[in-house]
Amino acid sequence: MPDYFLRSARLGFRPWLAEDLPLALRLWGDPAVTRFITRSGFTEAEIRARLERERASQETLGIQYWPIFLLANGEHVGCCGLRPRAGHPRVPELGVHVLPCHWRRGYALEAASAVIDHAFGALGFETLFAGHNPQNVASRILLSRLGFVHTHDEFYEPTGLEHPSYTLTRHR
Repeated sequence: MPDYFLRSARLGFRPWLAEDLPLALRLWGDPAVTRFITRSGFTEAEIRARLERERASQETLGIQYWPIFLLANGEHVGCCGLRPRAGHPRVPELGVHVLPCHWRRGYALEAASAVIDHAFGALGFETLFAGHNPQNVASRILLSRLGFVHTHDEFYEPTGLEHPSYTLTRHR
């Protein structure tokens, strides 16, 4: 039984491991996954570096975009979690990336809801940030369903676009 630190009804979360490179390559190497987060896709070297940044973030800050797996069979679904934002150490960014074979099954909403609960509970954050490519309608709908409120548009270098940006504040 895998050692998941966080579970939802159907998903288990654990930190990225060095031996997870094949999972990272499959996820962030898929043009359908990355089409809204970068202009040109990611090279293998960039994916290796991304995996190392995720692992370093977990080690130093206790957050990352954690890989998620189906509890029923251990199949890798994608990743969902938090990452630090430059200049905003107490307002991490929520993100979710799901492999296309798992789209339209509610996993993004389920995973993001679990991460939000974890962020506001065990991790003690008061506010979360999220943004999305202006062409990514599914992400806009997801953030709305999660209760995020649009605050501004923000330039995102990897796409060269102004991304709608949102916050979610913990209710006391």
